[in-house]
Amino acid sequence: MTNNHTVWNGHVEQEWVDYNGHMNDAAYALIFSRALDTMLEEAGLTARFIEQEQYTVFTLETHLMYLAEARQDQLLAVSAVLLDQDAKRLHLWFEMLNDQNETIATSEQMVMGMDQAAGRPAPFPEALQRGFARVPVLSPEEWPSKAGRSIGIKRK
Repeated sequence: MTNNHTVWNGHVEQEWVDYNGHMNDAAYALIFSRALDTMLEEAGLTARFIEQEQYTVFTLETHLMYLAEARQDQLLAVSAVLLDQDAKRLHLWFEMLNDQNETIATSEQMVMGMDQAAGRPAPFPEALQRGFARVPVLSPEEWPSKAGRSIGIKRK
């Protein structure tokens, strides 16, 4: 992925390893969730901001693709780019890389800003918009080939 912006680094913990001897599918989702949290916090969505502004971000949809196995203690990194956005939504692409710099999983996510006091979607506050501007943006021509895919059984 071009315009790499690392938002999570860590290793495969023992409790994430399943009966197959590699990282369980739920652990991939956990890591991508932590990567999103880190990206949002870097943009300014801290616990203090959420409390003061009564504003947060909810995940609307996630499409996770498992491309290769990860084993206990293996080092991993997750990078993020912005595919698209509007006043209250971000369309994000995350890639999980192993210690050989190979993409082993991807997560495409749609998140939405929420006014907690009103209990409704709301445009991103200016402070968050400035923070999101630091996340690399891919033009539609640069999107990863797997972005925007739907799930289904292909019939002939």
